[in-house]
Amino acid sequence: MILTLTPNPSLDRTIELPGPLERGEVQRAIAASAHPGGKGVNIVRALTVSGTDALALLPGDASDDVVLALQREDIPHLSLPIGAPLRSNVAVTEPDGTTTKVNEPGPVLSAAQLAALLELAVEKSDGAAWLVLAGSLPPGAPEGYYSHVISAVRARYGDSSPLIAVDSSGAPLAASVAAGPDLLKPNAEELAELTGIGDGPSLEEDPSLAAAAAQHLVDRGTGAVLATLGSKGAVLVTAAGSWLATGPAIVARSTVGAGDSALAGYLLGTLRGDSPAACLQQAVAHGAAAASLPGTLVPALHQTHPDAVTVTALDARLGELS
Repeated sequence: MILTLTPNPSLDRTIELPGPLERGEVQRAIAASAHPGGKGVNIVRALTVSGTDALALLPGDASDDVVLALQREDIPHLSLPIGAPLRSNVAVTEPDGTTTKVNEPGPVLSAAQLAALLELAVEKSDGAAWLVLAGSLPPGAPEGYYSHVISAVRARYGDSSPLIAVDSSGAPLAASVAAGPDLLKPNAEELAELTGIGDGPSLEEDPSLAAAAAQHLVDRGTGAVLATLGSKGAVLVTAAGSWLATGPAIVARSTVGAGDSALAGYLLGTLRGDSPAACLQQAVAHGAAAASLPGTLVPALHQTHPDAVTVTALDARLGELS
């Protein structure tokens, strides 16, 4: 079982344009779709279509559009009623794959609601292989919320705790590092912000530098770092080694959720007992497959092509800054 906690879920709407986005102009879409979203929800969607046991935890009333969409798509979930509507996000995609996103802030959760959501995650972590803490936090939530969840789960279950992954950004991601998660999943921009090494474009162009940045996090107690580098693939750094994976060229239709699918692919690999390099290979295969699909669709395992992904061992120490 893979469990995800998404404190700030959304209904993700995608609008496909026939040409480039033109600011200030009226344009007609060629397609539109809506799916339940938020990083943890997307991960469970990808795992479920691949036949893997997963459960999404999130706030939301039974009548909320996000929760109703989860029911329609048969996505396993448990929602905590909050008496307020969840947010909607809008992504506009262009034919070359360029994606423009507008994300709403989401509802404010009270301290009691945040505590109840935390306790739900602790309760359902019993026997789980992974707990994934995913996405942004609701407005006003403590920046260290994910760290509190990690501490509470480990205090309850000790050596029987699930492995814990964090896929977030900004202050919540930075605060989680001190808790020593088993896996962090930043993109290049988030990795640069987290470590102070380079910036998003420079890390995407120089995988060795990205691996060096990830190595800093492993040295500080993170079990592993899976850093996605957009079209350049991804790097994985653990205490045992570092690897770069690059996929074949694809025609990108939408990058929304590609990183979430990459993490889902990595988790699938761990459940199979794959080597770290093979887990990375599956992650990049999943991310590439997601980017080639329209809107926020997620790929099933049979739609991915890990054999087309090349994995190369790296020496993260060689990329260290002097």
